[in-house]
Amino acid sequence: MDLTYLNTFREVALRQSFTRAAEELGYAQSSVTTQIQKLEKAYGVQLFERFGKGLRLTSAGEELLRFTVQMLDLHQQSKERLGRQSGGTLSIGTIDSLAAYFLPPFLQEIRERYEGLSVRLQTGRETHILKQVKEGELDLGLILDGEPSDPSLAWQTIRDEPLVLLASPEHPLCRMKKIELEHVAGAEWIMPEESCNYRIMLENILKKNGIPYAIGLELGNPEAIKRCVMSGSGISLLPRMAAAAEIGRGELVSLPFAHPDLRLTLLLALHPKKWISTPLRGFIERIGSAVN
Repeated sequence: MDLTYLNTFREVALRQSFTRAAEELGYAQSSVTTQIQKLEKAYGVQLFERFGKGLRLTSAGEELLRFTVQMLDLHQQSKERLGRQSGGTLSIGTIDSLAAYFLPPFLQEIRERYEGLSVRLQTGRETHILKQVKEGELDLGLILDGEPSDPSLAWQTIRDEPLVLLASPEHPLCRMKKIELEHVAGAEWIMPEESCNYRIMLENILKKNGIPYAIGLELGNPEAIKRCVMSGSGISLLPRMAAAAEIGRGELVSLPFAHPDLRLTLLLALHPKKWISTPLRGFIERIGSAVN
């Protein structure tokens, strides 16, 4: 069977859209549809079903995706070992803050180092990223968490990432030399989405210590959070990398606050049986050398 069809199938499965897969692959949408139909005819099963406005894999599609990832991986492995090529595709799953504030220079460097390498960067929640790594849909995952959460994966600790308590320069808390938990009692918080791990850490600490708090805004994007903090009276907690530029320009203030249970680690997750291509090994080594 033509591996092109399987590659197209993988793209549709990952993007949950014929249109987005066609855009990524540079095909007409009709070509993508035809390839999927031929796969379904060859296997005698339905691979996708409609889910609202999008697509999702059927149980047969999920099973084929697992085989597809392995077959495409083996194909790339054979090309590299026989032809000593450094191209192929590097699939990385990560969260929004790492995609925006940490990864760009490393991605540019790895693409310059390995001519012909295509990098696919997907963002999502930590649990979904780790699921895709475990199922072989991603080459590696990069997340921020307190500690490795899934013992079935191979983990590498990259570095600690401080969490900073942010306020606008005019906020009353900026006049304090040291901030304790009781000083933020009743403060208005601008929070990330409810599933965010460092929000969960923060709320657990506040509740455990009986500190009242109010959520003024709940936003899913670090850029939106920063802009609201800059223009309002609320405070927020973000990874330092996400606010370093604004702190440096004096647009935000990193308040003198720390708590032992508020810490994040930049972690790299791999499937323990993942074949490590030359570009993947180079990327892991380069990320592993990152410092605060």
